[in-house]
Amino acid sequence: MNVLLIGFGSIGRRHYEVLSSFSQISEIHVVTKQNLTEMVTFSHLDKVNDIESYDYYLIASETNKHFEQLCWLNERVLDKKIFCEKPLFEKYQNIKNIQNKIFVGYVLRFHPLLQKLKSLIEGQKILSLTVTCGSYLPSWRTNIDYRESYSAKKEQGGGVLLDLSHELDYVNWIVGDMIEIKSFQTQISNLEIDSDDLVLMIAQTRRGGGVNLSIDYFSKIPHRMIRLNTNDFTIELDLIDNKMSQMFISGKIEHYEYPNLERNYLFEQMHHEVLFCEDPQNVCDLSSGLKVMQVIKTIQDENNE
Repeated sequence: MNVLLIGFGSIGRRHYEVLSSFSQISEIHVVTKQNLTEMVTFSHLDKVNDIESYDYYLIASETNKHFEQLCWLNERVLDKKIFCEKPLFEKYQNIKNIQNKIFVGYVLRFHPLLQKLKSLIEGQKILSLTVTCGSYLPSWRTNIDYRESYSAKKEQGGGVLLDLSHELDYVNWIVGDMIEIKSFQTQISNLEIDSDDLVLMIAQTRRGGGVNLSIDYFSKIPHRMIRLNTNDFTIELDLIDNKMSQMFISGKIEHYEYPNLERNYLFEQMHHEVLFCEDPQNVCDLSSGLKVMQVIKTIQDENNE
């Protein structure tokens, strides 16, 4: 099995590391302008020799390049698997004439506690869901100045709304598509960026429950928390410490945890499902990725008037 990886930044290198561990994969070629003498590279997509010779294509470039690269691939290969890092695009765009299987890199769907949460609420009426996620952007990538990262640059598809769209995806995935969205998106801190660093949102889901979401780039204490209420119980999930508690009306508490969860585990499970499962159950497909982009568009439209 041969793989073409487009982009070799931090996320591209992680995909390379994960896929290199799969015995079924024989070659990984990379589209990058970096000088990587130890591997086969191409400076641009249109420089790739025999584009149809690959079995799996991964787009891990800057967000503002995703749409053009995905369309380019979709027009030139047939019945292949194409994986695009999240978010699909920097703004909502609908790709046409789909002739391949397209997946989106919302890797948190493979977190065992999110999967457990999804199973625990099956058949339950969701009353409310509160999601908070924040960390300090300058601490994200120690090898570069945060001001030079794509996250800091709106024109490259940066900003907390796009960077942390994992939260939008897993809300849709767990409790149903969000509707009736109201939001606040801004750049409010003293970070030297021109992209948004705070998004607040409230919404209703098609299952009837309310959603309250907050994501930011400036929290010095990293946090990624979920609190969900039903008529029968409350669940609190910490995606940093990998712990979850479920308290019932009776006062009984159930605890779940994965203290030694490796981050690469999530990527391994995601790529394994894409490549080797006949009927993928968890991975984000094109339709779901576009639903996240529709939520992003709603937020962008509300705050760019």
